[in-house]
Formats: sequence, C-alpha cells, structure tokens
Amino acid sequence: MDGVKENLSEIKSNVKKYIETNIDYFQLWGFKITTRALSLLLKVFLLSLFLLLSLILLSFALAFAIGEHFQSYTLGFASVGVIYILVSLILYFFGRAFIDSTVIRKFSDIFFKD
Repeated sequence: MDGVKENLSEIKSNVKKYIETNIDYFQLWGFKITTRALSLLLKVFLLSLFLLLSLILLSFALAFAIGEHFQSYTLGFASVGVIYILVSLILYFFGRAFIDSTVIRKFSDIFFKD
C-alpha cells in the first residue's frame, strides 16, 4: 500500500512539473510572438513615416514643376491633388484584396511559423 501511495505522490509531482513547464513554455512562446509582431509593426511604421515624408516632398516638387509648366502654381497643386484622388480611388476599389491578403499572409507567417 505504501508503494502505491509513493507512486501516486510521484505521479502527482511529475504532472505538476509538466504543467509548470508547459506554462513556462507558452509564456515564452507568447513573448516571442509578441516581440515579432511589435517588431514588424515598428518596421512598418518607420518605413511608412519615411515614405510619407518623401512623398510629401516629391509632391511639392511635382506641383511646382507642373505649375511652372502651366505658369500657374494653382494648377500645379490642383493637378497633384487630382492625381492623389485618382490613385486613392483606384486603391480603394481594386487594392483592398491585395492589401488584406498581404497583411494576413505576413501575420500568419509570424504566428504560425514555429
């Protein structure tokens, strides 16, 4: 009878260690996934910021160039505005599926890679 009690005590101890080990593993796994996702978001944010600044400066250059050509800066800036409206409409109607699939693919690579 003592042998059975010792075995049950040993099994209980092993199960407790197993559960604690699994909890530690999933905490580390969650930390790894979180850091990868945050790293990706930070990269995307910084890249977007610099691209946006570049786009603003290039837009001013284009607006002034078009304005110089038409001898009216108002027409130059209006032309650039119309170009942005057209690009926005095209992206709204045709780019949604591409953007959604890219985002889903990228995040699924992060979460389900391991």
